Amino acid sequence: MRSKHAIVTGGNRGIGRAIAGALSERGIAVSVLSRSPLAPEDAQRFFHVACDVAHPDQIASAFAAARAINGPVAILINNAGVAASAPFHRTSQELWDRIIATNLTGAFACTRAAIDDMLAAKWGRIVNIASTAGLDGAAYISAYCASKHGVVGFTRAIAAEYAGTGITANAICPGYVETDMMDQAIQSIVKHTGMTPEAAREQLAQSNPQGRIVRVDEVAAAAIDYCQSEATGQALILPGGERA
Repeated sequence: MRSKHAIVTGGNRGIGRAIAGALSERGIAVSVLSRSPLAPEDAQRFFHVACDVAHPDQIASAFAAARAINGPVAILINNAGVAASAPFHRTSQELWDRIIATNLTGAFACTRAAIDDMLAAKWGRIVNIASTAGLDGAAYISAYCASKHGVVGFTRAIAAEYAGTGITANAICPGYVETDMMDQAIQSIVKHTGMTPEAAREQLAQSNPQGRIVRVDEVAAAAIDYCQSEATGQALILPGGERA
């Protein structure tokens, strides 16, 4: 994989930052697309383009800028995502549209922007960060569940369509991960239930496979494995490593 170009969306923090770092350590040129800037210590490691993947016009210009610096796109990590919780009867059209636009349509648009480079090279790796919420349902996150189910289905469709071309597509489906998004979930539970932060954290851990919180380096390791593998069309559950 050395000397190839990877684009990581939402790569400025959390899971995306861990994956970007793991790719860079393996000699891959990494372009990070994110709405907010990189941390100062990452500015020398990654090329950064300001981009909100919910806006297709921004994706086109961001990919063009990344290609100009690092060349054709060989690896795409669709990681950018947003989450919000609300009872279904209070789930507004605006909330639904925002989550679907970022989590699902953003993955579609970025894949569209990368696929021609991969076809020309007869090699490409697409790794979509989904969620266990993309395999099962859960209360109060109907929009998020729908978006992540869509990501898993989209992944499998792309894998089927491009089988035999040298392009693979796989999804990683973590439960709750040690990120800012999980911290927000804990704060929401505390606010609405009166639980202590410790009890809320344990509740989230118990909802995960194996009853524990996922580390960002576990997700990064799975992404690297898929970039090095010929496997395609899989949805990997973390923690546990089960393939759905």
